[in-house]
Amino acid sequence: MNKITAYLKKRAITAPWRIDGLPAGRFGGAVVIPSLAESENLPGTLRSLAANPPELLQCYLIVVVVNHRCDASREQQADNRRTLERLPAWKNEFNLATLCWVDAASPGLELPPRQGVGLARKIGMDLALATLTTRGDDPLLVCLDADTTVQPDYLQALLDHDTASAVGGTAIPYRHRPASDPAGQEAIDRYELFLRAYVLGLELAGSPWAFHTVGSAMACRASVYAAAGGMNKRLAGEDFYFLQQVHKVSGVAPLTGTVVHPSPRSSWRVPFGTGRSVGDMLTDGPKRLMFYDPKLFELLGDWLAGVGESWTMDGAAMLACGFGVNRALGEFLQEAGFGDAWDGIRRNNPGNVRNRKAFHDWFDAFRTMRLMHRLTDSGFPRQAPELVLPPLLQKAGIPCRTTAVPDMLAALRRRQGA
Repeated sequence: MNKITAYLKKRAITAPWRIDGLPAGRFGGAVVIPSLAESENLPGTLRSLAANPPELLQCYLIVVVVNHRCDASREQQADNRRTLERLPAWKNEFNLATLCWVDAASPGLELPPRQGVGLARKIGMDLALATLTTRGDDPLLVCLDADTTVQPDYLQALLDHDTASAVGGTAIPYRHRPASDPAGQEAIDRYELFLRAYVLGLELAGSPWAFHTVGSAMACRASVYAAAGGMNKRLAGEDFYFLQQVHKVSGVAPLTGTVVHPSPRSSWRVPFGTGRSVGDMLTDGPKRLMFYDPKLFELLGDWLAGVGESWTMDGAAMLACGFGVNRALGEFLQEAGFGDAWDGIRRNNPGNVRNRKAFHDWFDAFRTMRLMHRLTDSGFPRQAPELVLPPLLQKAGIPCRTTAVPDMLAALRRRQGA
């Protein structure tokens, strides 16, 4: 039994949901789109997909998961009914022969309480995986959102990357669409700059977790999806934890050749993320979102460099090294049980290469972010982007004309392929 078969048998969602409007044929992948009250935005997403070459469109299922929880508002329920009613017409209007959908919104099919986008993505990806027939290779599972548009080179870039990449996970370049007013533009620019500054800081520190985790801009091969345990069911942050697991299994590589364009709108649907951050800034002002002190990335870099030179040391000695870099870092590692974990890593993973991977699987993206929070609370408060970005940009050799947020964002977009 291969990994995909085992996953479908033991861990995949198979009921009560199903794919409606499923076309006949053999497909090399699926683009999965969760949709919650998106009857006004989804047509734009489908129209952008339809601009891709017909010969590539016929190779991909496009699976829209229309969903809401059983406690959804009347407005959300009504909007989803409109979406389900209009999907057959949109299939014809946009000439998307491979468009199909999952009803996770009608009575008896709603999501359980306290569930959301993670479960919606999982439903679509699991059902698509069970449906796909391959052409000798792994089918590709692609995540998109119902308020996100793509370019006409989107599917070609995915195909080219999948053919050439040595790893099974993909982070797709993204750039938020312009907002409808100056306040909204200021908020989305600042939020996107925050995301990009964090990834740049990790890159400069030598962290293997220096890639973007945006739910509408990620993909992986089916075998990797199965080996990673599939999509998680988190209400928010599902993209972060999913790509973290994909990276542990097979690695995540940035794609080139296209850019996806998420919405800049505010939203209160999830406890954190783009929509919530934009909404907070529109309510409380841009200073609601401050940036990590660049010294934190220097401390992280010192710690990671020390680890890379210390494979012969035992856990107690390594813990002492952590305290030597920074007391708060040492306390963080001690509380996380790093000393025993390090001894186990050395014992079970002979050789520096295996040691390194096992260490970074332990000191993963989540622990890295928790450390950043811990250091922030231990004498390194967050700062304005005008103070944080210049030293990071200078260290990375990235030219930038001014310290204005739009200029620094443009510089980082160029650096990060967007």
